[in-house]
Amino acid sequence: MKTKVLAAIFLSTISFSSAAFAEHWMAHIRGVYISPDNGSSPVSGVEANNVTIPELDFSYFIAPDWSVELILGTSRHDISLNGADLGKVSLLPPTVTAKYHYDFGNGLVPYIGAGVNHTLFYDVDLDSNLSVSTNSTGFALQLGADYKIGDNLYLNLDVKKVYIKTDVASNGDYLTTLDINPMLYGLGVGIKF
Repeated sequence: MKTKVLAAIFLSTISFSSAAFAEHWMAHIRGVYISPDNGSSPVSGVEANNVTIPELDFSYFIAPDWSVELILGTSRHDISLNGADLGKVSLLPPTVTAKYHYDFGNGLVPYIGAGVNHTLFYDVDLDSNLSVSTNSTGFALQLGADYKIGDNLYLNLDVKKVYIKTDVASNGDYLTTLDINPMLYGLGVGIKF
């Protein structure tokens, strides 16, 4: 009898926990167009090119209107100086944002967010005398909307501004700072679970 009571308590706890946490998670997969807002100083004309990548993110809803999102994606950029090819570099900028969602009740749920990114520069293939610093930390801003197209399925439009910069060195000596600061334009789907 005692075993049956404990089993019933255990099963009801699991059921309650599952119901309490139902639909607290959301995942998006997007195609993202990255458009760097290039600037460099004191040497001007250093730029990273535009690219398109897949992006994945996971959001946890801490309240019905508030979520915390982890954004994952990586990109590879051609680097140039006044149009002359300097090589390639890859960026891995994991980004965490806090987002506020407003549900209009008609399937449209716009959101606004802000957070931080920590970018790692890797797979650097620049001219032999050039190098870049290995990481960068900066702010991130986000604006977007989910539109419900199924039970837990959403169409997603997302725009981000991510602040990323790196120092460029020539033969180990500081040359310039490249402010990449890209705009990211994403379109994809989301699922709530």
